[in-house]
Amino acid sequence: MVNLMQSELQRFPPGSPDVMFDASAWRIRSIWDGVKLEVAGESSPVVLHSFTQLDPDLPQLENSTQEIGEEVEEGAIYTITLRKVQVHQAASKGQRWLGVETESALSLYETCKVRTIKAGTLEKLVEYMVSAFRGNDSTYVTIFLCTYRSFTTTKQVLDLLLNRYAKLHHQSSVEGSRLTHDDRTELKNTISSILGAWLDQYSEDFWKPPEYSCLRRLISYLHLNFPGSDLERRACNLLAQFHRRQLREPEQEVLDHSACTFTMLEENGYDDDRPDFLSFSPAVVAEQFTLMDAELFKKVVPYHCLGSIWSQRDKKGKEHLAPTIRATVTQFNCVTNCVIATCLSDKGLKPTQRAKVVERWIEVARECRILKNFSSLRAILSALQCNSIHRLKKTWDEVSRENFRIFHELSEIFSDENNHSLSRELLIKEGTSKFATLEINPKRAQKRHQQQRDLGVMQGTIPYLGTFLTDLVMMDTAMKDYLDGGLINFEKRRKVRVDFFCLPMQTT
Repeated sequence: MVNLMQSELQRFPPGSPDVMFDASAWRIRSIWDGVKLEVAGESSPVVLHSFTQLDPDLPQLENSTQEIGEEVEEGAIYTITLRKVQVHQAASKGQRWLGVETESALSLYETCKVRTIKAGTLEKLVEYMVSAFRGNDSTYVTIFLCTYRSFTTTKQVLDLLLNRYAKLHHQSSVEGSRLTHDDRTELKNTISSILGAWLDQYSEDFWKPPEYSCLRRLISYLHLNFPGSDLERRACNLLAQFHRRQLREPEQEVLDHSACTFTMLEENGYDDDRPDFLSFSPAVVAEQFTLMDAELFKKVVPYHCLGSIWSQRDKKGKEHLAPTIRATVTQFNCVTNCVIATCLSDKGLKPTQRAKVVERWIEVARECRILKNFSSLRAILSALQCNSIHRLKKTWDEVSRENFRIFHELSEIFSDENNHSLSRELLIKEGTSKFATLEINPKRAQKRHQQQRDLGVMQGTIPYLGTFLTDLVMMDTAMKDYLDGGLINFEKRRKVRVDFFCLPMQTT
């Protein structure tokens, strides 16, 4: 680096004004500092498989990450990346006097070497949770807790974690003897955070009636290492909650999702007590669908969506897998059957009468769109597009032009063009907005939005999970579970992480 700077200065005679005012040396030093990698002190072998020469004349990226190689240790493979972070610094009086207030002169670049685990044994993956939580791999713990069931069990992970960090309060601990008091405190806080996240986000992992052996093991560990802590109290409360749930579950009746209360005709033909579908407001029907969908969606366990789990659902003996996803599928099919039944159950309806039923369902679909309920919206549209309804040409000829236009626009949301890109983009947009952004009947939408603002309503999004489930199954099939040597391919778990579509959910 010194030789580089000297060579730059030797091109100009001493005292030359070019040296005083030219900022290229500042820019060159910043760039070379950015790509410099210190490996002299590393004990592990580093394989450099790519290198990119940075052009001093091109603008530098504020935050850039470049993969430069891998480190191989016993039982683990780590990916090495350089992460450049631009640090802005105000110009000093001397710099302003010299006229070097350019962006390159005022920007310092700090390069961080980041090591993230790519594959490893189960022991290494569990051990890495602590260092990742305290280091630069901030998403590792979340991804691990979300995906570990595809390659191990709750008991194995808990045993490895608690055995490795047992007796944190004893000075005689083999690892603890090398730790200072501050290091020990930081380690305890890290373990507490990891276990707390596990309890809060994936409490179902500990639902193992009637013994609840994993949860009891955890409570014993917390009583020894974190006595009287909030974490211990939460674990005990969870155990009590499980006991209450176990006593309550046999008494619960199974809800029949196959019935459609205002659509199905009785075998004997007496339907005087059957509610008339057209007597219900579209907004009321959409709100009821949304309430049912919201309750099911809030109970969805993210790892049930993993391709390695969902793809096994139809195999013999796997009927118990992904119950929260099965519940949403059952509700989706219920709505679809309900739409078909109302349109086709009465064979005596004339095309004009049947068209009114179709129009009412289009209005319900529009209300679902306003409520950002993409699940029931897709179910209604799928029913109206099914062959048994779509082929009713005389009925569709009687549907008003405005309602047909609305139906077409709503159907475009779920177009399979460009791998359903429109529905994906719309879901991301709607998931972060307070209200639905509609072009259908803007005046009506504006009035609805004003009512929601007046009531202080924060409205969430109910996604259609089918697209994401298909993606995750395809990704699971395309990537290997294990690398050479039997190492668990954790890079696959990073790519199939499922928290990207579990949007924040708030209902009224």
